[in-house]
Amino acid sequence: MDKTQKDHPADKKISDSRNNSEKQPVTACLFSAAFFGALGSSFIYGYNLSVVNAPALYIKAFYNKTWNERYGEPLTAETATLLWSVTVSIFAIGGLLGALSVSIIIKALGRKGTLLLNNGFCVIAALLLTLGERAKSFEMLIIGRLIIGVDSGIALSALPMYLGEITPKHIRGSIGQFNSILICLGVFIGQVLGLPELLGQETRWNYLFTFLAVPAMLQLCVLPFLPESPRYLLIERRDEAGAERAFQQFLGKKDVSQELEEVHAEARAQDNLQTASVLQLLRSRAVRWQLITIIITMACYQLCGLNAIWYYTNGILREAGFAENILPYITLSTGAIETLAAIISGLVIERIGRKPLLIFGFSAMAVFFSLLTVFLTFQDSLSWMPYLSYICILAVIASFCSGPGGIPFILTGELFEQSYRPAAFMIAGTVNWLSNFAVGLLFPFIQEMLQTFAFLVFVVVCFLGSIYLYFVLPETKNKTFMDISQSFNKINKIPVPSPSHEMELVLSSKPGMNGNDVANMESSF
Repeated sequence: MDKTQKDHPADKKISDSRNNSEKQPVTACLFSAAFFGALGSSFIYGYNLSVVNAPALYIKAFYNKTWNERYGEPLTAETATLLWSVTVSIFAIGGLLGALSVSIIIKALGRKGTLLLNNGFCVIAALLLTLGERAKSFEMLIIGRLIIGVDSGIALSALPMYLGEITPKHIRGSIGQFNSILICLGVFIGQVLGLPELLGQETRWNYLFTFLAVPAMLQLCVLPFLPESPRYLLIERRDEAGAERAFQQFLGKKDVSQELEEVHAEARAQDNLQTASVLQLLRSRAVRWQLITIIITMACYQLCGLNAIWYYTNGILREAGFAENILPYITLSTGAIETLAAIISGLVIERIGRKPLLIFGFSAMAVFFSLLTVFLTFQDSLSWMPYLSYICILAVIASFCSGPGGIPFILTGELFEQSYRPAAFMIAGTVNWLSNFAVGLLFPFIQEMLQTFAFLVFVVVCFLGSIYLYFVLPETKNKTFMDISQSFNKINKIPVPSPSHEMELVLSSKPGMNGNDVANMESSF
């Protein structure tokens, strides 16, 4: 290419447009959608991961008292263990039900409508969990945990989909990390409110569940006034005027023709504009490796061992030699580290990229799990060894939140085009919740069998996940959804369309479109 071609005015116009788009600040509308969307969704999921830890003894006592009053005999140890296990694990079963239903709800109500409906599940669950003690019904607590699980299952699919579709490509990762940041913040707030000085008391524990309604009500007050996903409006609802208004509000500018054209181009490139079913997604060769990548990444998200750390933090710290009265405050520090690491990840994701953060996170977890195994093995030999175990726990948590804690949800939205996205989130959610349930069910037996070597299982998972991501996952930062899909064409053995064929598709769609219009399709999305 000669100098005359390099300085062509059309090229300069495209370059200036792209630069202006990428310098554009985050609007109040986009920030509000990200924050309040995550507050009423991801935050509630994170809060429920930690909120049952503090009042566990009081809930078990309530179960025993209720059983005694109802049947005139004390609760047997086996039945008490069963009821408590059901109370904890039914949250994951609810999450699975929510994940399985999300594609149907999204198709009917849209992304924003699904999030708004989901608040209803949260409020109902909060009422059941709060009033269960007063009604002397432990069944209400179990049903409440099931319903809040459904809420979380829907939220972890609908929210990342919504955020990915409303955000310009150059900040899609940072905005997407609101999901992870609010999950971590929810865990931390659950730990704070569960302290004995606050709501972690025998007379106040039910108010821990009353708090669930607060973020749901805040979302209900804000989200109705924010736009629906413009991609959903344009591709699935054929509402171009609505999509244009939504783009204008989210981007804070009047001229959104380039953004509309990019979505039109994505629609033209799809074989089927109707929302694909799960069966169609499983059969499609065009997205085979995207699907495999999401399944492996989401499985590693749960099977990497962080849930084992959360579920059994107190037991691990107790075995490491820490006094019982300071355990709640040590656990509090783990939530703070998690939140801080998630915020830092959100700040650097657009500079470093998704792939390096994921590989670094899983690799670092493998290293620190290995060290934790060594330190726990020799904790009785040296007085200062328990402190090294504690540092390793913090390092594992920080490593997880640096990438693996939020990026799998971002990737699920990025690796699939519009018609496949709901089915992809349904499959990813199913893998997520089944893996979550498996860890909670199997880790106690693994720990009993392997003792201090139990965490080596997670070392293997993290290592294999890093290897797979290194060889298969392309970098997705600052790319359009079409670009990302095309980067899988070679491994999927799909022929890449020629530029002339792409031009024919464009011109056939818009009779009045000229060459400059086609060039301007390279937008900020």
